[in-house]
Amino acid sequence: MAFCANCGGELAAGANNCSKCGKPAAQSAGGGAAAAPAQAAAGGLQDNVAGMLAYITIVPAIIFLVVAPYNENKFIRFHSFQSIFFCVAWTVLWIALSIVGMIPFLGFLTLFIAPVLGLAGLALWIVMLAKAYGNQMWKLPIIGELAAKQAGV
Repeated sequence: MAFCANCGGELAAGANNCSKCGKPAAQSAGGGAAAAPAQAAAGGLQDNVAGMLAYITIVPAIIFLVVAPYNENKFIRFHSFQSIFFCVAWTVLWIALSIVGMIPFLGFLTLFIAPVLGLAGLALWIVMLAKAYGNQMWKLPIIGELAAKQAGV
């Protein structure tokens, strides 16, 4: 089923013009060619959606790196690798914070550092989700360069 790029109305099979707005089927409201939607991988997911899903947990990121056609797309590979590297770095950071928390006198400081660090990590995770959904290859300072190298970007 096809839809008009101008008004979103349904187009009849083989119709050249929209029955609702009268514009040619491949023409947008501005008169130019309709904007192409984000690339869709053969599996049906658009690149930006697959890139965003890679950040949900580490499981989709690993799946996207193993399953074709996602593992052939540099955009999806980049976000999958960045997600995995971020998860590993985040886990190492929390383990280190837990070890420091067991040290007398320093453990008291982790009570103040942990919530701030947790909120910063949550904000960073939301930014990565939004950037992937916006078709941007936004790189974290160190992790992003490693992910780009692994993805071949």
